[in-house]
Amino acid sequence: MDIRQTRHARFSDWKGVHLMCGISGFCDFSQNFSDKKPLWETILTDMHKTLAHRGRDAAGTYLDAHVGLSHARLSIRDIICGKQPMLRTHDGRCCAIVYNGEIYNTDELVPELISAGYSFETTSDTEVILYAYMHYGKDFVNKLNGIFAFAIWDSAKEELLLYRDRAGTKPLFFAQEGNAFVFGSEPKALFVHPAIRPAIDSGSLLELLAVGPAHTLGNGVFCGMHEVVPGHYLTVGRSGIHDTLYWDLTCREHTDSYPETVEKVSFLVRDAVRRQMVSDVPVCTFLSGGIDSSIVTMIAADYMREQGNTLNTFSFDFTENDKYFQSNSFQPERDLPYVNIMLKRCRTHHTYLECSQTTLFDSLFTAVDAKDLPGMTDVDASLLYFCSLVAKHNKVALTGECADEIFGGYPWFYRSELMNRDGFPWSADLSARTVFLSDDVKASLDLYGYSHARYEETLARVPKLAGESEEEARRRAIGYLNIKWFMQTLLDRMDRTSMYSGLEARVPFADHRIMEYVFNVPWEMKYQNGVEKTLLRDACADLLPEELLHRKKSPYPKTYHPGYEKLLSERLTEIINDPNAPIAPLIDKKKALDFIAAPADLGKPWFGQLMAGPQMLAYMLQVNYWLEKYKIHIL
Repeated sequence: MDIRQTRHARFSDWKGVHLMCGISGFCDFSQNFSDKKPLWETILTDMHKTLAHRGRDAAGTYLDAHVGLSHARLSIRDIICGKQPMLRTHDGRCCAIVYNGEIYNTDELVPELISAGYSFETTSDTEVILYAYMHYGKDFVNKLNGIFAFAIWDSAKEELLLYRDRAGTKPLFFAQEGNAFVFGSEPKALFVHPAIRPAIDSGSLLELLAVGPAHTLGNGVFCGMHEVVPGHYLTVGRSGIHDTLYWDLTCREHTDSYPETVEKVSFLVRDAVRRQMVSDVPVCTFLSGGIDSSIVTMIAADYMREQGNTLNTFSFDFTENDKYFQSNSFQPERDLPYVNIMLKRCRTHHTYLECSQTTLFDSLFTAVDAKDLPGMTDVDASLLYFCSLVAKHNKVALTGECADEIFGGYPWFYRSELMNRDGFPWSADLSARTVFLSDDVKASLDLYGYSHARYEETLARVPKLAGESEEEARRRAIGYLNIKWFMQTLLDRMDRTSMYSGLEARVPFADHRIMEYVFNVPWEMKYQNGVEKTLLRDACADLLPEELLHRKKSPYPKTYHPGYEKLLSERLTEIINDPNAPIAPLIDKKKALDFIAAPADLGKPWFGQLMAGPQMLAYMLQVNYWLEKYKIHIL
């Protein structure tokens, strides 16, 4: 589309410029950046260089008296139209924006803005966001459907505004040191600023050891670092920093019948996937063989066929998993047979991807580079590696992530011993978190108390519906806990591993309309006849082969190869025997070596469904690497 003809285009043709980006910047009202312009421009340039993996196609900076904005972009649509930072003036008012994300309803916003006198120069959704802010004010974000993190500088008001999407799909960190306010898509960008240095304290260790690899909403783990909380925006001005909640899950009575509920969910899921298929580069899907990714794949494949194209799909597994796979209650069977069944149905262009044990081990450390923190160990590492392979074929991928958190797919939604646990149900064995720690560290860090306090804080925020039974209220609480904690961990994992690889991952199930509606659907509609996610299965029954429609949930694949555990044990033993290792002040050498000798004795997973003994070894390796990488001294 010729940008000169944009204002005359049919609104249905407005698809927006979709951006895979890294954003960063700073604000300081105590100084004028123009006084040392070359210095601050260099800092802005270095900030977007640290985020080059999020955007290698273009970069830009904007520097005003009290604010600096930086942007790195990977092009998914017209790179000229989407140039950032973007500045626009309307009625003498100038605003600037840096933006990372996708807005899926620009065609609904543009007509009213044009009618109000705004003249569009591009087909970019960046421009739509900026004009919508200028027209509607700060709360315009309620009108957006999409995934996003962006910063707007309003020069007339001398305010910097930071926004994050409802689900928390796109990350956005910030820190303040003295008068300097610094922000970025990832912590590594903030550390470029001379005022911000990586450091940790006891609170950081509690986040890592008591609730990690999850983290408390808004907590950036590093000293003084925070996240913009999903569904919030910050206003940074001369009067200080103000945090505003613009969206949260709310309670309402569900009055739809079951057939009506099925119909509504069917529409919402299909609409979300189709909205997220819009791109000027080919979109692919991750196909695990589970019902969630299979639903997304079928809808996406149909969409591609309508366009005269064939969908690319990718499945993941580990070398020799056919030989070493161990069936258990969490992962009863392999995914591969179901992938093949699905492929007969949807007829995509499919690629089978495998990860070796050495590659998986090496990727543990790259995953820390990507996330700036220890994470879900081999789960992160394998996804990072797979994303790097997918990125050679496609720039955009749709995933089935988040369906379990929203529709109740995990065992802790229906197994009473997990559901009714007085604490986070995915961390049922807190004792596992202390197996490496010295007695002094355990005494100084109340891991149990910290974890339980964060749990209680979240429970206090759960919305309540008058007249709701105690059991249904508990189910609602479990759903809220999952969306605010477990889902955040998986969304962070997905964004950071995919973006580090130059791949944008989209998550249709995290559409806020789906979350809002399903949150209020009674449990009896979600879980029937002992089958999890019955509602989702019924809503998408026409899309799935019988074998998949009735398949028991199986989580993300993991390796069972003994060679992987051997690599972990050997490397961790070396570290533990090194008195100068960064992790040495935290651990008891004898207890650590005893555990390495028999990690299988750990028993239950200590996080989620997949992280047991070997993953504890891997987590300690990641913690040590992280401390070393950032030259962090434990206080």
